[in-house]
Amino acid sequence: MPMPSARALLALLRPTPGRLEFAFRLTLVCTLSVAVAEWFHTPEVALTAYVGFFLLRADRTTSIVMGMGMLVMASLLIGLVALIANGLIGRPAALLASMTLIAFGLFFLTSASKLAPVGGILALITTYALSLIGMLPVGELATRALLYAWLMVAIPVGVSTVVNLLIGPAPRRLAQSALARRLWAAAGVLRSGDDESRSELRQLRMEGTGDIQSWLRLASLEHTSPAKTINALGHANEATARVLVLVDTLDPVLPDENARSAIANTLEEMARILDRGAYPVEVQLPALADASLSEQAGRALMALRHALTGFTDANEPAPPNPDPPSGFFAADAFRNPTHVRFAIKATGAAMFCYLFYHALGWNDIHTAFITCFIVALSTTGETVQKLSLRMTGCLVGAAISLAALLWVLPAIEGLAGLLALIFVVTLGATWVAAGSSRISYAGFQIAFAFYLCVLQGNGPSYDFGVARDRVIGILIGNAVMYLVFTRLWPVSVASRIDSALALLLSRLARIAEAPGSRLASVQLASLESGQSAAAADLALLAYEPASVRPSPQWIAQREQTLHTTYALAGPLILQPGNPKLAGVLNTWARQLETAVPTPAVQLPALPSWLRQPLLAVSDAVQKQTDATLPPTEAPHAVR
Repeated sequence: MPMPSARALLALLRPTPGRLEFAFRLTLVCTLSVAVAEWFHTPEVALTAYVGFFLLRADRTTSIVMGMGMLVMASLLIGLVALIANGLIGRPAALLASMTLIAFGLFFLTSASKLAPVGGILALITTYALSLIGMLPVGELATRALLYAWLMVAIPVGVSTVVNLLIGPAPRRLAQSALARRLWAAAGVLRSGDDESRSELRQLRMEGTGDIQSWLRLASLEHTSPAKTINALGHANEATARVLVLVDTLDPVLPDENARSAIANTLEEMARILDRGAYPVEVQLPALADASLSEQAGRALMALRHALTGFTDANEPAPPNPDPPSGFFAADAFRNPTHVRFAIKATGAAMFCYLFYHALGWNDIHTAFITCFIVALSTTGETVQKLSLRMTGCLVGAAISLAALLWVLPAIEGLAGLLALIFVVTLGATWVAAGSSRISYAGFQIAFAFYLCVLQGNGPSYDFGVARDRVIGILIGNAVMYLVFTRLWPVSVASRIDSALALLLSRLARIAEAPGSRLASVQLASLESGQSAAAADLALLAYEPASVRPSPQWIAQREQTLHTTYALAGPLILQPGNPKLAGVLNTWARQLETAVPTPAVQLPALPSWLRQPLLAVSDAVQKQTDATLPPTEAPHAVR
C-alpha cells in the first residue's frame, strides 16, 4: 500500500480555504451532542457524537437538509423495528434473520442508489437497535432501547441544525469565495509563473466547478439573493472554467511581461470584488496587441478577452443540461450483480463479527460489528484505502485516548472539563477529516476510537480494559472486511475507468462542436471534474492486491490517455466549431467504451498546436484498445 512521505503528509495537513471553519463547526456539533447526551444520560454517547461526522457539509443548507433526511430515514427504520420488536424478544433466530435482512437491504441501497452517503450509518443504527433487543427480556425495555437508538440520530441532527442556522456559511458566500480563489490562482500563474502557482491552477482545474454550481442552486432555493445575482454568478462560474484553461494555455506562449501583468491586474481586481460579496461587471482587458505573438497566443488572448467581457452576463440564457438528471436508483441497480454482491459481502462480514463476539461472550469488542458498517465501499481499492486510513486513525485515536486516561481525565471534574477535552481532540480529528480524501478517513477514525475509549456509557471512564477491547474490536472488524472484500467477488476500480475515459472524449467532442458557447463551458467544467475522478480511480489501483489490480502496463496506458485529454482541452476551445473533429472524438470515445478498434479516420486540416495533442490522444486510445485485445487483433494507429 502506498504510504505518503513526511513532506506529502505535511502538504495534506496544511491550511486550505474553509478548512478551519468546517473543522470548527463539526467539532462544535460533536461536542454539543456529547453535552446533550450526557445531560439526559442516554447510552452510547460515543455513537451519538460520531453521527455528527455524517451530517455536515461545506454549506449550511446541504447540512440541514442532510440532517433532516437522515432523521426521517432513521425514524422510519426504527419505527419498523418497533413494530416487530415484541415478536423478536426471546427468539434469537428470528432476531438474527431480521438483522441480516435489514442490513442487506440497506447495504444494497448504499451501493445502488443515492443513499450512499448515509446508507452505512443508517444500517448501523438500525441493526444496532435490533441487537439491543436481544439483550432485553421484556417489551418495555426494548421500546426504551429503540428510543435511545433514535436519539443517537436525533440529538446530533438537532444540534447540527441549530449550529448551521447560527454560524453555517451561506452557499452564495462559498460560491463567491471559490470563484475568487480561482481568479487569484490564475493571476498568480501570470504574475510569478513558478511551479507552485501552476500546480495550484491545475489542481483547481481538476476540481471542476460542480460544487460552485451546487452552491448557487442552493442559494436560489434559499431565496436570500436576487435571481439576477444568482444568474450572474452562474455565468461567472462557467466563464471562470474557461479563464483557468486559457491562462494555462497562455502561460507557456506569452513571454511579454507587460501583457502578463495587465491580465493579472484585471483578474486580481475581479477576485477582490468577489471577495467583497459583489460581482464584477463591464470587465475590459487593456489593449494587448502584439505582432510578435504566435497564432495560438493570439487566439488565446482573444478568447480570454471574450470570456472576461461577458463574465457575468446575466441576460444570456443558461444552456440546457446535456446530461439528464439521474433518478434515485443507479441505471444498473437491478441488472448489475455487483450491487447484490456488495450487500452480501458487507452483511456477511458484519454478521460474522456479531456472532463472533457473542460466541466468545466478549461484548466489549462489539466495535468489530460497528466497524463493518463504517468501512464498506463498493470497490476493493476504495475499501482497502479506507481500511488502511481507518487502522492508522484507530491507532492514533487509541494513543490519544491512553494519554487522556492516564494524565488528563483523572484531573477533570465535572462535565465542563470533559467537554473541553472532547473539543480539543475532536478539532484535531476534524482538521484531518476536512482534508483530502487521501487522509480524511483517518480523521473519522481518530475521533471514533477516541470517543469509544473515553466515553464508555454515561460520562468519562477510566477502565483501560474496556478501551483496549474496543480498539481490538475495531482492528478485528477492519481485518474481516479486508479479507472479505479482497477474497470474495473482488471488484477492481479498473472496471469503471475505461467508461470514464470514453465519457471524457465525448465531452471533448461537444466542446469541439461549439468551443465558444456557454454549453462548451458547461462541458469543460464537467470534463475537468471527470478527469479528477478518473485520476483518483487510477490512484486507488495502488491499494488493490496484486490478484485484483491490472498490470502496470494497463495502468500506464490509462494514465497516458487521461493526460492527453487534459492537454487537449485548451487547444480545442481556441478553434472554431468543427463538427468533423467532434465526430473523430466521438469515434474514439466509442472505441474506448467498447474496447473494439475502429477503422482509421482522417483528421481534418488543423494548425499544429491543435493537431499535435490530437495525435497524442489518437496514439493513447489506440494503445489502450490494443492492450485489451489479443495481439493479432491490434489495428494500426490512426494518423
